[in-house]
Formats: sequence, C-alpha cells, structure tokens
Amino acid sequence: MSSESSPDPRRIGFLFNHDELHQVAHIAPIIPALQRQATSARVEIITSSDRQADAVRQFLDPALPTPAFWSIRPNRWSRLAENMLGRMVPLNRLSSLKRSTELFRHFDALVVPETTTTFLKKIDPSARPKLIFFPHGAGDRSIGFSPEISLFDHVLLPGEKTRDRMLAAGVIRPDNHRIVGYPKFQAYADRPPVKLFDNDKPVVLYNPHFDPLLSSWFRFGAQILDHFANQTDYNLIFAPHVMLFQRKLLASVEHRMLKFRQHIDPRYAALDHIHVDIGSSRSVDMSYTNAADIYIGDVSSQIYEFIRTPRPAIFFNSHDADWQGNANYDHWNFGPVLDDVADLGPALKAVSPLPDIFREAQTRAFDYSFDRDDSKAPSQRAAQAIAEFLALS
Repeated sequence: MSSESSPDPRRIGFLFNHDELHQVAHIAPIIPALQRQATSARVEIITSSDRQADAVRQFLDPALPTPAFWSIRPNRWSRLAENMLGRMVPLNRLSSLKRSTELFRHFDALVVPETTTTFLKKIDPSARPKLIFFPHGAGDRSIGFSPEISLFDHVLLPGEKTRDRMLAAGVIRPDNHRIVGYPKFQAYADRPPVKLFDNDKPVVLYNPHFDPLLSSWFRFGAQILDHFANQTDYNLIFAPHVMLFQRKLLASVEHRMLKFRQHIDPRYAALDHIHVDIGSSRSVDMSYTNAADIYIGDVSSQIYEFIRTPRPAIFFNSHDADWQGNANYDHWNFGPVLDDVADLGPALKAVSPLPDIFREAQTRAFDYSFDRDDSKAPSQRAAQAIAEFLALS
C-alpha cells in the first residue's frame, strides 16, 4: 500500500444568505449540474435560514448524493439592531458572514447570487475561498453593475447585455467571466400557468419594486389598486417585489433615500377579481409572470422574465426620471410609460394587441439579455464554467 495519502477533495459551497427566497432559483439549479460535472469535488450548501434550506432542497436530484448542509446565523445583537432599524441595513447578513469566516476558509470557492458576500474580501482580500458570482436577475438598474462586483474572482452572466454593461463599468475583466444563460428559466419557465380567477378576462400583473425612489408603489400604488377595484374588465394580480413589505423602513443606499412601508387596504384582497400576494413562493417562481397577460411595473427585473413571451407592458414613472436614452431604463421601451394613473385605462386598451414597435423591442432586448444554447442547459454551462475556473475534474 502506498504511504501517500489522497488529496482532500475540493470543496465548493453554494451560499444563500438573504432574508427572502427570491435569489435561490438563480443558482440552485447549478448544484446537481456541478455534482455531475465535477465528480471529484464536494458540492455543499450553506444557508442562513431553514426556509432557504427547504427551498434549495427542491432543486436537488434524488439520484445524486445529498450535499452537506451548513447553517450560518447572525449574533443576537445584530438581530436586535436590525429590527430596531426597521431592517433597512443588512446587519444580519453581514454578521452571519463575519461569524462564519472560519467555516468558509475550508472551502475552495463559494457560489453566490448577491454582492453582500464581498464583505469577506474586505475583511481579508487574500483569504480563501474564491468568490463566484451569478446576479439574481437580468434587469437594468444601475445597482446591478456596482463596484462591489469587481471584488469577485469569477462572474457568471445570463447574456451579452449584462456582460457589456459590466465591462463598460469596469467591474469585470475579459478573462474573469463567462456567459452561461439563465438557470431560473430552466427551473420555472415551461411550467403551465396557474389559474387564479374563475373567468377568462385578461390578467394584469402589478409588480412594483421596493426601491424607495424608483418604485411606483409609494406615489401611485393605492391609485392603481383603486383603478382595478372599480372596474370589471380585468383581473389583477398584485405581487410586488418580495422585499417591499418585509421591512418597516425601506432604504436605498444608491439613491440615499428612506421611506416607511405602506399598508395595503384589506378590501382589495377581498375582491374576486384581485389576487394579492406580498411574498409567497409564487412571487419568486415565475407563477405570476407566466400567468399574466399584461404587466404593470417600474424597475423590477421580473419584466425580463415576463417578456420571454412578448406581451403588453405598461410602466409608471413615479420619480420624474429623464429615462429616454438611459440604459438604466431600457426596459421602458417595451410599452407606454405613464406619469398619471388617469392614463392607465386608455393605456390598457392601447397595448392589446401588442403593437409591433413594442414586440420588436421586447424580442430584441430578450435576445440581448439571455444567451441560449439548445444543446446545453444553463445549469450545465454554469457548472462547466465553474469546473474550468477551479480546474475541477
């Protein structure tokens, strides 16, 4: 028998460290694909809540060995401080990261869907593990191309648009990224749409973002809900970004703005033609973008999931943005942009059927935003990119 011991297997962790579940589907489909791609490596899962762990398990392949699960948690002082501050600062996420640095040192790489993890690089730029980033969405907001991205060792991207903007912003290099497609589509896009209403009237999805400056909710939300409450031609799904009602105080570091959460009048949910969902799993699994005939929103990246099939869209400019020619609002070219709820009724009539100018804009933007390879699924492409970056076998 040889006296030489076998080298320890490389350890790759998929880290889910957020309050909600909207980021899970962006990287979880890669887990079983990497297990198949890199059989010599140990693929493991790190979560900061039991809800996240349960959500990730839905993406595992029962034919493969179950990955090890690790749990990270913030200290109680961070929990107390975050609650006192209305959860506007991600103290729990930062605390969980800092308390887990010893665990992370045992990993060769962490795959993550958000930028808070770059805190580890700020603590010790040379420390293990390497950080691999896949953005949770393919939207246009400037925050998606922030300087923190430059701290990642490798970046996986859904398509050319994100690559081009990140290169222009100087946050990725030609040699530290790979376009792999959009794993979330692989998980959810082809599921049959849910039927929420007992009629065949057009279904409108109102999907405001949570950003206190950019969101249409604070200025126009109640008026939009009133519009649909007082008519019977359309059904409405009100499914905002899951973070809109999870915090008492909504903060935008990017725009230096704070706003208190607004409550929803319960009378809307009591109406047969209005469905209200402020944060269930359906808000993050494309149930509503698949089911809707018309989209109403502002800056959420879910518009790009909606236009997988070109359909009517309407946008509200609630903050007087000079948006034309501004890449942060490219998606506002997919439909009419309103600055008054009084114009909503005529706009709904004008966008159905979808005018060619908007159909062409949606198709062009979708192809630019999402790379597709009919021979290989996005999760497989991502797994191959990770394996090649880390020289796994």
